Amino acid sequence: MRHLKLQWNWLAILLVSCLRTYASSASKPNILLMMADDLGLGDVGCYGNDTLRTPNIDQLAKEGVKLTQHIAAAPLCTPSRAAFLTGRYPIRSGMGSSTNQRILYWIGGSGGLPPNETTFARILQQQGYTTALIGKWHQGMNCESHSDHCHHPLNHGFDYFYGMPFSLVNECQVREKNCFNSRVQAKYWLYSQIIALTVLTLLIGKLTGLFLVKWKAIICFALCGFLFFISWFSSYGFVKYWNCILMRNHDISEQPMKLETATSNVLKEAVSFIERNKQGPFLLFVSFLHVHTPLVTKETFLGKSRHGLYGDNVEEMDWMVGRILDAIDKAGLKNNTFTYFTSDHGGHLEAQKQNAQLGGWNGIYKGGKAMGGWEGGIRVPGIFRWPGVLPADTVIDEPTSLMDIYPTVAHLAAGIMPQDRVIDGRNLMPLLQGKVQHSEHEFMFHYCGLYLHAVRWHQKDKAMTKDGFVTICTSVEWTLNVLEVD
Repeated sequence: MRHLKLQWNWLAILLVSCLRTYASSASKPNILLMMADDLGLGDVGCYGNDTLRTPNIDQLAKEGVKLTQHIAAAPLCTPSRAAFLTGRYPIRSGMGSSTNQRILYWIGGSGGLPPNETTFARILQQQGYTTALIGKWHQGMNCESHSDHCHHPLNHGFDYFYGMPFSLVNECQVREKNCFNSRVQAKYWLYSQIIALTVLTLLIGKLTGLFLVKWKAIICFALCGFLFFISWFSSYGFVKYWNCILMRNHDISEQPMKLETATSNVLKEAVSFIERNKQGPFLLFVSFLHVHTPLVTKETFLGKSRHGLYGDNVEEMDWMVGRILDAIDKAGLKNNTFTYFTSDHGGHLEAQKQNAQLGGWNGIYKGGKAMGGWEGGIRVPGIFRWPGVLPADTVIDEPTSLMDIYPTVAHLAAGIMPQDRVIDGRNLMPLLQGKVQHSEHEFMFHYCGLYLHAVRWHQKDKAMTKDGFVTICTSVEWTLNVLEVD
């Protein structure tokens, strides 16, 4: 009898433990984060565009909360995404740069998001979440060898990765004009042509007796020129093979990648992950390849928009957003999924081909991609949905940042953020739920590389005007001028 009683006690303890685990799991929402690449604030219908069709993104805003003062921490891909993943200004993590590029330019380079940085994916992974990144990474790959993968997504808290470790560039598409370090390539081509012309001149002079030069000298000069040509052309001449690749976890699945199937593959992977992990909880970060040049678009959407190839690409991305949200609905996860949509920075104004605009529109805001001191380069969409928890059809004009996603999702997962470093983001849940009326950000700093271009000041006891309070920092005089824009 006593033995039977002990068995019942053990069963009761096991049952309570299982119930607690289930309750804990059930209380944690699934988290779906969607980030566009180079999307302008003015490209989306719910932010004022009445000529591009983005019904799925617009519906997401109608069912949730739209932020009008949502700011990226940097105006370029690599630093902005580093800040998004870590909740810290890129200058803190070493992801800011003083060079002209200010982004990672080669998969084979040794730079990347430092292994000692803690991403929100790692925090959620520690809380029992299944985590995945589908799409663009652009945070580096290796440290000391071609296979150590120290900067790989799987070393930063993601359980699954499918996508590009780099970023789309024109060289990924054969018929497109090269843009990858085009000035450097042009300089190297010029040097190579000068060397070739010199060798040819010496050769003709030797054969005709005009120059008294030894064959050994001509051969040596020609060999040096050939080695110079090979040294740079082996990199720049094969960008498509070195950088335009798709990976599944640590394995290369396509090299070079097939652009015509990239959209279908990314969408298929995202939907498949949702279906496999519908018991949850999961974190799915869909980092779209859209709408970065060369604007790879399926034939179904070509010529359908009123804004050429760029508009077609935006509308295709909106369709992808709709299919992902449909997968969430089909799995019965809509009411238990915290959904977020944004862009990594503003639209690329200089992206043009002849008279066609291939970059985004940043609405009324001046500047664009790569311009850290202008609103157009850093103001991005910010849309949240969580039925029953967040109010529907709500607009918030308070200043917020991409970095705020870090503490927000950590809070939702009951995770603990690192205590040994500064976290610049702020938990958005009280603001999104209407429990507080003002943002916790009093100052927001806007960098271009390592240089501070502007500071945004928001007096906590005042409501924001439409375009906010901006403090401009002039690097020559080191003076601060406070501007209030009505």
